[in-house]
Amino acid sequence: MAELSPSSPFDYRDYRVVIAGGSRGIGRSMALAFAQAGAAVSICARGEAALEETRKQVAEFGGVTHAQRCDLAEAAHIDGYIVGAAAALGGIDVLVNNGTGFGFGDDEESWASGINVDLLAAVRASRAALLFLQASPRACILHTTSIAALRPRGSGAPYAAVKAALTHYTGSQALVLAKHGIRVNAIAPGSIEFADGLWERRSHEAPEAYRATLAKIPFGRFGRPEEVAHAALFLASPYAAWITGHTLVVDGGQMLNG
Repeated sequence: MAELSPSSPFDYRDYRVVIAGGSRGIGRSMALAFAQAGAAVSICARGEAALEETRKQVAEFGGVTHAQRCDLAEAAHIDGYIVGAAAALGGIDVLVNNGTGFGFGDDEESWASGINVDLLAAVRASRAALLFLQASPRACILHTTSIAALRPRGSGAPYAAVKAALTHYTGSQALVLAKHGIRVNAIAPGSIEFADGLWERRSHEAPEAYRATLAKIPFGRFGRPEEVAHAALFLASPYAAWITGHTLVVDGGQMLNG
């Protein structure tokens, strides 16, 4: 079950939350957090097994739940998913763009994956959801970016560059959509560890890199997905009603050490 607080301080009853990339890690924790707070939740992912497992966990909170297989690198898949999610939930109040292609290599494939999944999927999902969001009095869009976007990197340049583009797009999109009453913000997580995630794998495959990153985090541990989910709950809530175009860093002070 969810790695969450015993009760949520937020009330998301009557909210319809769509999470593009919601079966594992941060996306999964967001889905569980919103559902625990009372929201109807839709998730999508490529892997059917993890998608169905997370759907079952989200459904345990008792709200309307929808899950649909979707390859976020494919524009047609995204359009179909957003329409299906809106039909299942009865509309959309919150859109979370959480997909990543993990384009770390400096090659054509990594660049294409990052551009298509991390950036263009967010653009396409936002475009597909726009009419539904315009019909909501509490509409907002959240993008998951990364602290990698905020400083030059000696490795993983494609990933960082694409996340930087998404961070910039957040501000531009917020400016454009303000006239529709739609807020747009982003969350920039630091190094987050979860089962079979990047940092859990690196603890076995590249222990020196794992320890070097851990040493940069002042609190002496990696972040947890639910800690990013809690930031999403705040940014999508009425408590953040006057916040738009902002990127919230959730990294336990990791950036303080460079």
